[in-house]
Amino acid sequence: MDFHLPDGYEISTDPTRLDVALIHRWLSLDAYWAQGRPRDKQDAAIAGSLNFGVYDTASAAQVGYARVVTDGATFGWLCDVYIAPAVRGKGLGTALVAHIRDHLRPAGLRRLMLATADAHAVYAQVGFEPLAANGTWMVLGEQ
Repeated sequence: MDFHLPDGYEISTDPTRLDVALIHRWLSLDAYWAQGRPRDKQDAAIAGSLNFGVYDTASAAQVGYARVVTDGATFGWLCDVYIAPAVRGKGLGTALVAHIRDHLRPAGLRRLMLATADAHAVYAQVGFEPLAANGTWMVLGEQ
């Protein structure tokens, strides 16, 4: 499926446009998976990732964020997907995830993964499915 951003918004991978203080505030205070994350950890995560910002074209203000940890060839991990509360419900999250999927498609990644506790329907719309062979996957650290 093809999902388009609503008029008045754009997505960019330009790291100089990221409002890193805002991203940290969003994630450390409002995102269940990153609450309490220290600023230095967030800055390091941004530095080591392919970052996607969603921006209001009229004000240039950042209204969304996501990042992908990837080798650019075989595997990617989509994480820290966040849309500001004031603009939720407009389809920005779904459009952002679809944009990321399409952006990575030319790399031919074998697998793009993510974890979510509450947004399965958003990700399913753009083709993500529950992990079928989860008996083969293992984790070291938090579960």
